[in-house]
Amino acid sequence: MSGDKMEVELAEQKLKTMEHSEQHYFKSYDHHGIHEEMLKDEVRTRSYMNAIVQNKHIFKDKVVLDVGCGTAILSMFAAKAGAKHVIGVDMSTIIFKAREIVKTNGLSDKITLIQGKMEEIELPFPQVDIIISEWMGYFLLYESMLDTVLYARDKYLVKDGLIFPDKATIFFAGIEDGDYKEEKIGFWDNVYGFDYTPLKETALSEPLVDTVDLKAVVTDPVPVLTLDLYTCTTADLAFNTSFTLTAKRDDFVHALVSWFDIDFTACHKPIRFSTGPHTKYTHWKQTVFYIKDVLTTQDGEEIHCKLDVKPNNKNRRDLDIEIEYNFQTSDANRVASGGSEYKMC
Repeated sequence: MSGDKMEVELAEQKLKTMEHSEQHYFKSYDHHGIHEEMLKDEVRTRSYMNAIVQNKHIFKDKVVLDVGCGTAILSMFAAKAGAKHVIGVDMSTIIFKAREIVKTNGLSDKITLIQGKMEEIELPFPQVDIIISEWMGYFLLYESMLDTVLYARDKYLVKDGLIFPDKATIFFAGIEDGDYKEEKIGFWDNVYGFDYTPLKETALSEPLVDTVDLKAVVTDPVPVLTLDLYTCTTADLAFNTSFTLTAKRDDFVHALVSWFDIDFTACHKPIRFSTGPHTKYTHWKQTVFYIKDVLTTQDGEEIHCKLDVKPNNKNRRDLDIEIEYNFQTSDANRVASGGSEYKMC
């Protein structure tokens, strides 16, 4: 058996010893399609390319760690920017294809790709100058690798080392989405003459990952969480906060929508990209949380919300999310309050 085949087989055997949820996560990145989708996401890939390649003065002669390197596109950007050496780490067996890609592009002397979990492998360098990673999941934190990036930061990053990107912000807004809410939630009121409302709660508890038309956004957006990757800890990935949405026109609110912005602040010219409804499509789309009530809002009125987010106890890559809303107005017929629990799994 060749060395490559033996390594692939050992990697697959190691995957089988993991919890089912971890197996599922890592094996999902074995497939060609998910990498094609990410690479074709121009907002994502071009932002990373610009942040790295346009800042050669930062990367020149540096040791760079690419956490969750996938097909090694970020590693190759870093090598192209003049890095002394790049180490890419990924648990998925896609890394064996990545090695072929790196070799095909004549970069094998500059890039070392290691298959394994970041927390279990040893790097060929005791410290690194820069960490790069595309760790974000839906709703930023669903299935995200941020805790792995933080582990790498604490173990390997030199004092005053850099992280690309280094800032992430989650936003919320209210949206009018009556037609789709009726199709998704109202459907269960009458299914071929039968009352299926017991499934209505289930439908409400599943956030929808989809693209939202900017015209549907009824309120001003509000940031609810900002993560500074230099200082945040895994404890910060469970959070609760209060926020207020202000209606910008007379309309209805059927759901809340969330997205995130990503910043590379270490760049000579700071680079940011957004996954919101106001910008170009990304594969993260937006996350929609339907609420039980229909809020009838007028321009300038406020919806007071509370948000609680934490990793699921059984599978830390899944999220348990609770949203409470309180809409008070002088018109008693329009007053509403309630809450829902959501599971991203």
